[in-house]
Amino acid sequence: MRIKNRRCQKFPKIKLIKRQEMWTLTAQGWAIAIALIAYLIFFLFTHVHSFLAVTSPIQSAEVLVVEGWLPDYAIEKALTEFQNGSYHQIITTGGTLGKGSYLTGYKNFADVSADTFIKLGLEAEKVVAVPTPFVVKDRSYASAAEFERWLSNSNLKIESINLFSLDVHARRSWFLFKKILTPHINVGVIAAKTQDYNPNKWWSSSEGVRTVLDEGIAYLYARFLNWKA
Repeated sequence: MRIKNRRCQKFPKIKLIKRQEMWTLTAQGWAIAIALIAYLIFFLFTHVHSFLAVTSPIQSAEVLVVEGWLPDYAIEKALTEFQNGSYHQIITTGGTLGKGSYLTGYKNFADVSADTFIKLGLEAEKVVAVPTPFVVKDRSYASAAEFERWLSNSNLKIESINLFSLDVHARRSWFLFKKILTPHINVGVIAAKTQDYNPNKWWSSSEGVRTVLDEGIAYLYARFLNWKA
């Protein structure tokens, strides 16, 4: 009797899989999805450079702020912009030199660029160097913050500036300067064209890919995670 009762006992069944109904794309749906993704990638490749290398100047700006780390050809472009505009002063910014200070006698990019302007024919009284103290990170933010401190301690009363930067670095620098200076000062931006690669086909060279990706990631980081970068 006990044996019969044991046989009648039911053991629980273990189910590892089950059948269920689900929605999925049809062949036409997959074709549309792939086409949409391809278009978005194409749009990103063709527009990301112009977005980062932004130029949006203020026509009546009184001061041209030039990032001191710019190459000589960009400094020449900045001088042309100064001469053709309604500016009264050039302010150069920039941190410490990583190499060459023992040979050149310069300690920071701000002084290098200021003296470069003078060498190119600009009157010495029209250019002022505002060096950035040494920082390990957040160099762009530190330059903007140091400019704001210098401006608050100077006798220079201005309502608007144009920031002169290079290529895809312009968007991030513009964002940081506006964060620090507005609403008291209006900030425009001018991006000098790079000579390191073809901006219209930046993806065709390793230099272009590295530069655009680095600046794109840096801008997103500053814009959405930590703007003091």
